[in-house]
Amino acid sequence: MPTFFATCPRGLETVLASELATTGAASTQATAGGVLFSGDWPACYRANLHSRTATRILWQIAKGPYTREEDIYKLALAQNWPDFFPLSRSIRVLTTATKSPLKSIDFVTLRVKDAVCDRFRAQGGERPNVDTRDPDVRIHVYLTDSECTLYLDTSGAPLWQRGLRQASVEAPLKENLAAGILLLSGWQPGTPLYDPMCGSGTFLLEAAQMALNMAPGLRRSFGFEKLASFNALAWARIRSEAEAACLAPTPKALYGSDIDERAVRASKKNLQEAGLGGVVTIGGGDLLAAEAPCNESGVLIANPPYGERIGEQEELAAFYPQLGSVLKKQFAGWNCYLFTGDLRLPKLLGLKPSRKTPLFNGALECRLYEFKMVAGSNRKS
Repeated sequence: MPTFFATCPRGLETVLASELATTGAASTQATAGGVLFSGDWPACYRANLHSRTATRILWQIAKGPYTREEDIYKLALAQNWPDFFPLSRSIRVLTTATKSPLKSIDFVTLRVKDAVCDRFRAQGGERPNVDTRDPDVRIHVYLTDSECTLYLDTSGAPLWQRGLRQASVEAPLKENLAAGILLLSGWQPGTPLYDPMCGSGTFLLEAAQMALNMAPGLRRSFGFEKLASFNALAWARIRSEAEAACLAPTPKALYGSDIDERAVRASKKNLQEAGLGGVVTIGGGDLLAAEAPCNESGVLIANPPYGERIGEQEELAAFYPQLGSVLKKQFAGWNCYLFTGDLRLPKLLGLKPSRKTPLFNGALECRLYEFKMVAGSNRKS
């Protein structure tokens, strides 16, 4: 049975492991930056189609010790690459390393590419083309201090590229991180959800797909379709099952607003293009004048700005106490989740988080803070 490694934003490993268990993955093992699992090819197809938090699903081809570049070349040369994909497919090799003693990662990439091409030449006299921009097949090399692992990418473009978001505003969250934050919050479809700083609508797009039971990969293609092992009949069946499971797009208790009119327009455009325009209610408005969008309690989720320059930090130091006051006055009974790279946030809000979860937005260490806004006061009864 093939072995796979699903990568994800750091901090979402346990969420991803739970997701993969529902797609037929076996022996799931969460580790830093992802989840190792085994499964048949339909399990790989379902993981790519249904996972909301994975970045890539990598198929493990080989693993071996190394002390120099030549050891890695020999490991790659020993693999029968023509069994994995035909000569007509273009390739790209990507290398990442943790504590590797080798001086040049680029040279490792070059040697693995040479090994793949040399293996093709040895068997047929020709080598595959290299395409660093839009390859058919991505070969991933991962180095620890003493071990090299070779993978084939079954995803192609990263899985956070859903094929839904057309318009964007400054520094949007990647879709899989937004989905992971929603899952960490415990929000369930049917519970009111409000994003008062919605930007281009990433949280709302992800929530709308969850509410309609829409698989996040239905609008895109995948790398496994280019591999020799591809089973078109099995894939067609898995896709059609996912399409049949989607609910009709009807209005849900999903709300968004933003003080920036460009963001409001971008959110509305993205939802409309995704066929989700009637599912979410979007409007303009300043967060500091916001009120709960419905009479029920619900979940507020937001990614407030976090300044990198001194002037921005001073502005935020004035903004956060006002935000804390709004949450206390207008959102009693709500569970509020704020995702930020500014670790001063709870103190400046004047609120004590009931939970804080470390997450990474790329290389930036962030926190997801949970604030349970108890009706009547912010003290636990």
